[in-house]
Amino acid sequence: MAMRILVTFAVDAEFAPWRELRKFFRIQYNGLQLWRSEWEDTRLTVLVTGVGTDAASWVMDLMMRMADDHKIFDICISSGLAGALQDCLSIGDIFAPQSLISERTYADLPLDRLTVDEPLRQQALHHGAKTSDCLFTTDKILVKASQKQACSSRAQSVDMESFEIVKEAGAWGARCVVIRGISDHFLEDLPIDFNRALSSKHQVSLAKVLLQLAKKPWALPALIRFGRQSQRAAATLAVFLEKYVQSVQIEKSAEQAEAAMQ
Repeated sequence: MAMRILVTFAVDAEFAPWRELRKFFRIQYNGLQLWRSEWEDTRLTVLVTGVGTDAASWVMDLMMRMADDHKIFDICISSGLAGALQDCLSIGDIFAPQSLISERTYADLPLDRLTVDEPLRQQALHHGAKTSDCLFTTDKILVKASQKQACSSRAQSVDMESFEIVKEAGAWGARCVVIRGISDHFLEDLPIDFNRALSSKHQVSLAKVLLQLAKKPWALPALIRFGRQSQRAAATLAVFLEKYVQSVQIEKSAEQAEAAMQ
């Protein structure tokens, strides 16, 4: 049976560098942004969720309804960019957290913390990802360094999707891991308020970005710098993910061969 891997990104710009390294074809299903790549006995699916917990929850629910059984994916990788909350992570670092916490509370969870699949995380660390104790998933983009510092005692990094993605995929039986790249330093203010730049489809709206720049044109150099460092982080992440999914496939094939010999 083919191994089925799901990788998620919040926005297409995070995924775009990987399409330059690997051939993906587009899949149409209920308006979801889906891409697929297949090789040997591996089926790799990429899902662009949109920014935020609500977006991730909605698309993951639709995604799992594609299943004919109760386990459509063997492995789920929550990927994309994240912000640093402590100085142990720098811009461009690829990291794999051990656990996740959320700004939200969930009545259906016995604990307020999720842990990832440790063998999958160890494999990421083996390939050069930095270790991290915890990632914090928030409902809002942390724009100011002061906001990041206020959360720094809780986790080393922050994003807006991973907790929900791991929660949903884990409930459907997938082994889950988080592998992300750092786009902004913990002492760095973001150049604009990206919370006010999101569209109704949970994507960054160019028109809303330009509207903010019209009100504060002095932010343009910082926005260009932030865009470049985000692009570099996404490119580094793409190279890492390409090596990582291949290593997961090789390890799975080796396990199957060993089992067949017993």
